Amino acid sequence: MGLIERAFNVVFGNDRNVLRDTVEVFHENTEARAARDVIVRRAALDQFGAEFIAPQRGLFDRLMDALNRLPRPGLALGTLGMFVAAMVDPVWFAARMQGIALVPEPLWWLLGAIVSFYFGARHQTKGQEYHARMAEAMTRVPQVVGAIRALEGSSPGAADTGRDAAAQQQAITPEANTALEDWRESGGREGR
Repeated sequence: MGLIERAFNVVFGNDRNVLRDTVEVFHENTEARAARDVIVRRAALDQFGAEFIAPQRGLFDRLMDALNRLPRPGLALGTLGMFVAAMVDPVWFAARMQGIALVPEPLWWLLGAIVSFYFGARHQTKGQEYHARMAEAMTRVPQVVGAIRALEGSSPGAADTGRDAAAQQQAITPEANTALEDWRESGGREGR
């Protein structure tokens, strides 16, 4: 009895399973692989979800964004409104345009500078935000590549054929299906 017990302790003893540990050197533990796959998929989904969730901003920030969106549509609609006014009441429109013609040139330069700075600053701000988001996304590239490689390696039935052209051709050639061939020969009328 002591000899058998010692043999079992050698193979299975001390909270270790030598037989299982040895087999896992040559064949992957499918349960452990499934657990790792779940972790990889969860991390990928969390990362993709984080890319689409905008940070919460305060009321003041949202109000300023709303006000910053008004000038462009206002200028576009105002220009279209001038065309409509010229067609509806040409005399009223001509009087307004005479008033605009009396505006001194330095005031036009000032207006041009203000509009240019507004749109330029807005363009620069949005460009910097875009580049910051791109830089943040680029820092995640190694994680994404690792997750994709982990998912590619775990797909069932995927075998690396290496540079063997015959093995590649055999892998993509469908196997014969005698039932399907018989059905095609009968004209596909059976079972209708």
